[in-house]
Amino acid sequence: MGSSLFTLFSIKDLIDILLVATLLYYLYRTMKDSGSLDIFVGIFAFVVAWVVMYKMLDMRLIGTIMDKFIDIGLFILVILFQDEIKRFLTELGSRRGLKFVEKLFKSKSEVDVAKKWIMPVVYACMNLSKTKTGALIVIQQDMPLTDYERTGDIINADLNSRLIENIFFKNSPLHDGALIIAGNKIKSAGCILPVSHDTNIPRYLGLRHRSAKGMSQATDAIAIVVSEERGHISYAYKGELHLGLTSTQLENALSALVENK
Repeated sequence: MGSSLFTLFSIKDLIDILLVATLLYYLYRTMKDSGSLDIFVGIFAFVVAWVVMYKMLDMRLIGTIMDKFIDIGLFILVILFQDEIKRFLTELGSRRGLKFVEKLFKSKSEVDVAKKWIMPVVYACMNLSKTKTGALIVIQQDMPLTDYERTGDIINADLNSRLIENIFFKNSPLHDGALIIAGNKIKSAGCILPVSHDTNIPRYLGLRHRSAKGMSQATDAIAIVVSEERGHISYAYKGELHLGLTSTQLENALSALVENK
């Protein structure tokens, strides 16, 4: 009995199930971060219904109709979710897959180097907040932001808080766009970011907050916002907005993100 059961369910089947589960998890997480979770659930429910009706219950008529929708739907999904597919493939091909292995061998000095950008950014945000100067700062993580850097002016300067403040000075030609930081350098300023169309964002929040959330949905970057109206400091990460932070809270949140990266 035991040997026959093992024959029916082999190690290959177990690996097959784990691979499908992993793929579904990554798709779920990508859709959740991009604000398209409801669509993902709807598609998943449709596929389950198709499998049950057509493959299991052998309901030929409704199964054939749904089968045609499945065939056409693949092309429609590629068009509708090209940004999400691009992000999924980018994450799959980036070094995120080796993150667990990297954590095992990452030394404290390497973590300290990775956190060098935090204090200059926090000091700049604190001073910008006092003067109610609007700012949008994006911190690159694992996914490259080259396409977004090209939408602004390339700076490629060493990171310091005074330079950040000068870039967002109200009379500066670059103050309306986003500033991108990568590898402890200011890579570009005046950049254009994707805007989130999430209807759950409070109405009193402006374009900077929507752009920050949109960037965190499209990439794995951290997007920090200083409100021009209230001087409040916020940040977006993985599609979530964290509003009204003090400079100390911002520092602690950014440090935790880097350490748990």
